[in-house]
Amino acid sequence: MDKTLVIMAAGMGSRFGGLKQMEPVGPNNSIIIDYSIHDALEAGFNKVVFIIKHEIEKEFKEITKIIQAHPNYEFVNKKYGNGDLSAALLA
Repeated sequence: MDKTLVIMAAGMGSRFGGLKQMEPVGPNNSIIIDYSIHDALEAGFNKVVFIIKHEIEKEFKEITKIIQAHPNYEFVNKKYGNGDLSAALLA
């Protein structure tokens, strides 16, 4: 049975002052999402879907190290006026 991890990361971090989902936190400059993906893969998940805004897709692809080693992932772009639920259903 397939298990899909859905990561809702479309926030622009206006209160934080930047994209907090891309802020390095670990000793190897890993981001929080890398830890979440690692744990999910260890738990048997075999697909990762990111719900993000189109404006940050390039940055996500460049900085998310762990997905480069895991070929079964995709990005779903959250459109303005579309809720998170509808974006999750597209995954």
